[in-house]
Amino acid sequence: MPEDIRYPIGRFSFERPLDSARRKTLIEEIAAAPAKLRESVRGLTPDRLDTPYRDGGWTPRQIVHHVPDSHLNAYVRFKLALTEDVPLIKPYDQDLWAGLEDSRLTPVETSLALVDALHERWVILLRSLSEASFQRTFNHPEMGIVPLDRVLALYAWHGKHHTAQIVSFRERQGW
Repeated sequence: MPEDIRYPIGRFSFERPLDSARRKTLIEEIAAAPAKLRESVRGLTPDRLDTPYRDGGWTPRQIVHHVPDSHLNAYVRFKLALTEDVPLIKPYDQDLWAGLEDSRLTPVETSLALVDALHERWVILLRSLSEASFQRTFNHPEMGIVPLDRVLALYAWHGKHHTAQIVSFRERQGW
């Protein structure tokens, strides 16, 4: 399967160090993500929401539900790193989460509203942080010590990545 179907904007790449201008851009991308995700599924019928975007892939509905699942975890990890010294965080299996009934049966509007509210709070937090705050870290059992700068860049990419999966799928299908 062509990699561009899974990664329509390319794989995540962390360009370190981040300066304040780059951080501001990434925060604005996180702020814009909910509206872009909402637009990506506007007008999709239930059967189209439940059509996998690639063989063996998630459906647009599962992708929409995955975004707040993932971003909620990132938000909590930010808060832990800001309030504790190198906290050990708990990973989760995103494929198992996406296979749960709430990711398959819940209307997408529920998760779109959740991501709207979450990003409103998250962006307020992000805009308030000092440069030193972005150097704080958490300990991820699979990734090691992770600085918040990297998490910021990852989640700016993550929102665009999943939105692009839906948009490119719609383009391929002529929807």
